[in-house]
Amino acid sequence: MPIRPATLTDLPALLALERQSPTAAHWSEQQYRAVFTSEPRRLSLVAEESAALQGFLVARTPDHEWEIENIVVAMAVRRIGVGTSLLRAFLDLARRSGVKAVFLEVRESNHGARSLYQKLSFCEAGRRRRYYRDPDEDGLHYRLDLS
Repeated sequence: MPIRPATLTDLPALLALERQSPTAAHWSEQQYRAVFTSEPRRLSLVAEESAALQGFLVARTPDHEWEIENIVVAMAVRRIGVGTSLLRAFLDLARRSGVKAVFLEVRESNHGARSLYQKLSFCEAGRRRRYYRDPDEDGLHYRLDLS
């Protein structure tokens, strides 16, 4: 599945896809719009097939690390490698940019995402009690050292 940088014209599709995913970080349209216009530097990648958005990843780099802020895969194409392709494309870009590490937070109950991160060598590095709301749930901190 082709992976490309997202553009502002992808915004309606990003929002629609995110709204259909109960495990995604739910942002406002303004927050997604800021991905394309604000600091710190952000990157968004999309997986697209037959002109339909199948998944996306949003990350930011405040300094010498990247933080994955959101990753969403359409329900109909989960477990066929879309998330893996997005993460691998992102990690290739992160390595080429010379950053030292990538980190993220994930709901403790999101076993599918946790399995994906572990498959790509992310390690659990901590826990944030009651980090998520609706429902309240711990967030697990994962880290991947690139150096």
